[in-house]
Amino acid sequence: MLFVWGIFVSLVMIPGCAPFVENNTIEDIAPVTFWSISKGEKRKIKMSTLVPPLVNEPKSLLTLEVDLLKQGGKDFNLRYYRELKVGQLRYFLIHEELAKQGIIQLINTLLTDYDISQRMYLVIVKGNFDEYINRQAKKQEYLDYYLYRMLRHYERKRQGEMTIVNLHEYKNMLFSPFSDPVLPVFKVAKDNFTYEGTAFFSNDKLIETVTSTEDQIFQLLDNDHYLKFFPIPKLDVVIGRLRSRVNVDLDKNLSLVTINVKLNGRIEEYQGNKNILNGNELMQLQKEIETELEMKTTDLIKKMRDLKVDPLQIGTHTLSPFSKPISEKVWLAAWGKMKIKVNYQLYFEALQNTKNNY
Repeated sequence: MLFVWGIFVSLVMIPGCAPFVENNTIEDIAPVTFWSISKGEKRKIKMSTLVPPLVNEPKSLLTLEVDLLKQGGKDFNLRYYRELKVGQLRYFLIHEELAKQGIIQLINTLLTDYDISQRMYLVIVKGNFDEYINRQAKKQEYLDYYLYRMLRHYERKRQGEMTIVNLHEYKNMLFSPFSDPVLPVFKVAKDNFTYEGTAFFSNDKLIETVTSTEDQIFQLLDNDHYLKFFPIPKLDVVIGRLRSRVNVDLDKNLSLVTINVKLNGRIEEYQGNKNILNGNELMQLQKEIETELEMKTTDLIKKMRDLKVDPLQIGTHTLSPFSKPISEKVWLAAWGKMKIKVNYQLYFEALQNTKNNY
């Protein structure tokens, strides 16, 4: 009898043979596509999700206020007739005001959950996303899934139009002593969900958002090193198919950073007074574009320096295989006083289908 009891106890102790297991049939569960997080009342967090995703049933937005993220996950199940599983959690939206206070606790919770994919996208939202998704989901079926497809498209195609960051990439930037995280910012206004720019973080707090021209320069310097279109209204020109090669050089005293950028692209549109079929006038326009980009890029990097954030990871250029790394404190002190020099070299492809080609 003791022998039989011993076998039973051994089977229970073997992993996977525990008497209590989480189990569901497919009809009992519903995957979660997104969580939207914002500030609630009395230091609580407000959580929302849309159910059911990818099922031909009327959509409804579940919203509640909780103290803890996992508490919200549990309470969603108490309000919905299927069990919600976070294994399909594809993107995590954080309201701008909450991001300014710091998101390290939320990030740590996500990172330590084995069920949540490290490839889940992180997004900052300005405006009331809950109202937007609740209103639009009645008009556009599977909207939550299409928003995920949009993020995935711009990540995989690397078109340089927007910053796309997943949980794994954010963690690496957050935990490195020589970089600061960035996240994309989307603005909600009535029926529109529009890309706004790139948010810079100091440690885990949002401190600045760059938009428009500055964001396009950031795409060339660090994100995808590619832009499909880059309009410069001041010079009446749109340059496109831009690919960049960036070289960063720090002097030994950490007092000067020199950034050399080589750009290859083509003129997509020009409405100025120059004759760009004339070689001399084309070179004059090219020089004006280089000067404009050098000025705008210098202003952008000065902004990063003054904020003491390093999203371009310039600090990594202090590392070498034969010397001890400097501390983060020493790097930030040097970075805050560093002089900046930017040089651009722009090369245009030959124009097609012009009078000179015939």
